[in-house]
Amino acid sequence: MSFNGQKVLPAVRDVKDFEMMLESNYEYGVFLDIHISRLKSCYKLANQHNKKMFLHLDLVQGLKSDEFATEYICQEMKPYGIISTKGNVIMKAKQKKVKAIQRVFLLDSSSITKSFSLIERTKPDYIEVLPGLMTKVISEVSEKTNKEIITGGLISTVEEVEAAIEAGASAITTSDRELWKHFEPES
Repeated sequence: MSFNGQKVLPAVRDVKDFEMMLESNYEYGVFLDIHISRLKSCYKLANQHNKKMFLHLDLVQGLKSDEFATEYICQEMKPYGIISTKGNVIMKAKQKKVKAIQRVFLLDSSSITKSFSLIERTKPDYIEVLPGLMTKVISEVSEKTNKEIITGGLISTVEEVEAAIEAGASAITTSDRELWKHFEPES
């Protein structure tokens, strides 16, 4: 399984990451830890290079992660998709016809139960499960929600990526450039 032919979604944390993403064969990626003042120029460059970038809205510096910010980002930046832990952000992105990834941290059985309720309410396009090393939980979330699963967090080896894919994840989000290189799609 893969996310549109990619086992890895490069997670861009800085300018060097972004330059590497732009020069790569990856079509899809994620902006993390970005300052609001850089969003417009980064999305302009991404579009010029035919890159479809998700934006982790909770990590935009200088912007409150709420439905108003989501509406602004969707209208002004026109991202391919939004990632958030917040249900109101996911629902607003979907209302604006932007792909939505509900990010959930599954730490114990209580967090799993709460996450299933959140997913049922927000109806995201995709679910991102963290941490990504829990293959049993990836399978459970995939079966219970019938949604495409993306995972990340604490994955640092090729074998861990493959195990997550085998468990039912479509792709792994990672800022590890070595994993980007290993799983880069052919042109």
